Amino acid sequence: MAQFFNKSANNIARISILAGVVLVATAGFSFTQLARSSYLTGRYMEKQQPVQFSHKHHVGDDGIDCRYCHSTVETTASAGMPPTQTCMNCHSQIWADSPYLEPVKASFRENKPILWERVHDLPEYTYFNHSIHVAKGVGCSTCHGQIDDMPAVYQENTLQMEWCLACHRAPEEFIRPKSEIYNMKWKNSDLDSKERLELKASLKIRSKEMMTSCSTCHR
Repeated sequence: MAQFFNKSANNIARISILAGVVLVATAGFSFTQLARSSYLTGRYMEKQQPVQFSHKHHVGDDGIDCRYCHSTVETTASAGMPPTQTCMNCHSQIWADSPYLEPVKASFRENKPILWERVHDLPEYTYFNHSIHVAKGVGCSTCHGQIDDMPAVYQENTLQMEWCLACHRAPEEFIRPKSEIYNMKWKNSDLDSKERLELKASLKIRSKEMMTSCSTCHR
C-alpha cells in the first residue's frame, strides 16, 4: 500500500504541536501580566482631584497624623473623608486668601462636600473593614504605600485577590506593633521572625484557614 503522508509530515506535526504549546503559554503569560498591569488595576496612576491636596506636604512636611482627617479609621469599615470644616480649622488662618483654596472655601460656605475622585476602590462583592486591620497591626503604609511622599495620591498595590491572600496566608510578615500603625518610616525589618510570631499571638490573629476562607472577604 502506498504511503499516504510524506515523511516530512512528521516534522510538520512536531513543529505544529510545539508552536501550539508556545502560543498557549505566551497567551497565558500575556493575560496574567495584563491582569496585573496598571492599565486594568489603576496602579500608580494619579487622579486629578477638585483640589490637588498634597499628602507629602500635610503628612510628610507638617507631620499631620492620619487620624486627624481620617477620623473613623479605627472604629468603622471606612477610613472616612474629612468634612471641609477639618480643612478650615487650619485654612481659615493659613493661606486663607489663596485662590487655590477657593473650592474648599466654597464648599464650606455652601455646606456642600467636595466631590473627590476615589483612588482605592474595591469591588462591591468584597467586604473590607479598616478598623479590624488597624486593630490587628496592619499599618497605613502597608496597603497605601509611602503616602507621606505622595504629592498626589495613587494606588500603590493592585488590590487584587492574590495580593490580599498573600497577607492573609502569612499575616506575621506584614503586621507591626499598634504604636507604629501610623509611622510611615516603619520597615518590615524592624522585627525579626520570632518577634513577629509573638506579635501575631498577642494580637490574636485567626488561623490561616479562617483568614483565607471565602466568607471572610465575600459575604
